[in-house]
Amino acid sequence: MDRLVISDVKEVDMTFNRGQRCGTTFRLTNLMHTMHVAISLNTTNPSLFSFTHPFFILPPLSTSSFTLLLSQPSDHPPLSSPHDSITVRSSMLPTGKAHQEDLRRLFSRPGPHVFKDATIPIFSVGPHVVEHLLSHSPPQSSFSMSPEIAFQLKKAISGCSRSQLTSLLRPAVVSRNYNFLDALIDAGGDVNYRDSDRGSVLSLAVRAGEIDIVKILIASGCTIDNSIDRVLHDAAVVNRVDLMEVLWAAFREIDVNLVDLENRTALHVAAVQGHVESLRFLVSIGGNTDISDSNGWTPLHYAAAEGHIDAVEFLLNCSLYVKYAVTKEGKTAFTLAIDNGHSHLFDLLQLGDVLQRAARVDDVHGIKSCLSEGAKVNGRDQNGWTPLHRAAFKGRLESVKHLLNHGAQINLVDDAGYTPLHCAVEAGHVQVALYLIAHGARANVKSLKGLLPLNLDCFKNHPSLFLPLNCEKERA
Repeated sequence: MDRLVISDVKEVDMTFNRGQRCGTTFRLTNLMHTMHVAISLNTTNPSLFSFTHPFFILPPLSTSSFTLLLSQPSDHPPLSSPHDSITVRSSMLPTGKAHQEDLRRLFSRPGPHVFKDATIPIFSVGPHVVEHLLSHSPPQSSFSMSPEIAFQLKKAISGCSRSQLTSLLRPAVVSRNYNFLDALIDAGGDVNYRDSDRGSVLSLAVRAGEIDIVKILIASGCTIDNSIDRVLHDAAVVNRVDLMEVLWAAFREIDVNLVDLENRTALHVAAVQGHVESLRFLVSIGGNTDISDSNGWTPLHYAAAEGHIDAVEFLLNCSLYVKYAVTKEGKTAFTLAIDNGHSHLFDLLQLGDVLQRAARVDDVHGIKSCLSEGAKVNGRDQNGWTPLHRAAFKGRLESVKHLLNHGAQINLVDDAGYTPLHCAVEAGHVQVALYLIAHGARANVKSLKGLLPLNLDCFKNHPSLFLPLNCEKERA
């Protein structure tokens, strides 16, 4: 015979709770039919673990429970490599009676009378152990988890309920640990659980900018709810178009114009931050730049108020009328730019319009005023016309002169490929056309649309213009 007693477990799992004196029980059974057995229990680390009864007498064929205790409360689970263990020794006790000191002396003298019945490994399990392992593991450790940590994690997870596993998904996402996240999901963690604020773990991953974790969650069956999930808003905050692309591909039911509690869309959020890349993607999938929030602010209002010139320029290109929209307080984007001292936006939001209008009506004083306030002399309208195009088309010679004196580029082409000279000729303004030619305007200018020759039909009654125009065409 090589043992007198048998354990009901091959390993002991102790659920660890921070700051508490934890314990666990196991049972031993006496295999002897007629003989009492003395039992000695000790551990490889007696400073950490102890027994309420290290020595015990077990009657024939009887079973008794034994309690292993963590000696002192701790904030850290007792993890070690190799693992701590319990040693169970036994000895026959014919009399069936002995004091604790007698039993101590009995087991202090090794010999054939003492049997080593079992060595039982001790494992710490439960959510606090998982959290500890997670906090001591490097982020993004897709390929760096050691076999020892993997084993400890598997054991720790075995002591967690499904709700505990689910609650651990959030710290795994925050810690950016893919191995832990996979293990928790495989063990039963619910990727679609929502906390008291109805927030999802997917939103948390998006806000953290973790595209690989987002992909893991999607592959694990994560879903969205358009009534509460604002994942595009979350991605817009961190300007992650790659995340938006993954979300859009996985969840085509996403409403790109979904609003939050303040009636702001993801476009509003991106505009506040000045994230042009996000704005561009959101518009490409149907984002509406004209939607106003609860205060009547469009995305352009936010971009203007924050002084984001690239975002302002993009949003203006998306809508011809959004610059004229007013908030509930009656403010345009231009007014908000003024209120916040963003003078570099004045031209885009209003001065360009005023300058175009002044050039159209030959208001030289207005032109001077706009240019002194920062309007761009070569700024374009929605058709690509500069103020010089406008003045030339209307035959406003004084405006043409003033604009050229202040740096207007004479051969710029509009969206159709026309220069100011084309505009003057088409409208029949001889003096303006001659003045432009005298200052370097070319009769044929190569644009993206190729060579655009002047239409001279309207100048049949102005033979004085044919010679300079034809000379220009020959030189071109």
